[in-house]
Amino acid sequence: MPTQKLEAGGTLPSVTVPQVGGGEIELGRGDGWNAVVVYRGKHCPICKAYLGDLNNKLGDFRGAGVNVVAVSGDPQEKAETEAREEGWTFPVAYGLTVDQMAALGLYVSDPRSPEETDRPFPEPGLFVVNPEGRLQIVDVSNAPFSRPDLGMLLKGLKFIQEKNYPIRGTHG
Repeated sequence: MPTQKLEAGGTLPSVTVPQVGGGEIELGRGDGWNAVVVYRGKHCPICKAYLGDLNNKLGDFRGAGVNVVAVSGDPQEKAETEAREEGWTFPVAYGLTVDQMAALGLYVSDPRSPEETDRPFPEPGLFVVNPEGRLQIVDVSNAPFSRPDLGMLLKGLKFIQEKNYPIRGTHG
């Protein structure tokens, strides 16, 4: 399946994946505001730092009424191990397939070596779905070094909520 850009104001494709600790989660669905943070996987030290920052700000996101989930293409064992080792308190999902990555409009990379990982993996992405189920924010990168600043994102989400700020980037 070829990767296609998701439209601001559109809907996040229906993607259901397993969740660390059991059960499944449909990404971006739920009451209120929902943020989906796509990370490259356990092999990525930049992801580990970014998700550590997210974990530190989790109370602020929840205080702003934003549910957060992180997801990767890692297999269950890697996702469970990392979530436990890092002490993440937000839901962590795993097992994104290449077709699901493409449906989400993510860039997908092949491992540089078996030491990195053993499967194609998603590059970073962040999706914020508003209470109406529409994509308020779409941020997709093709490299691990480019990601939204979480403090700025949180400020922006509060501004959007307080000022009823419209979805941007919807022109043609």
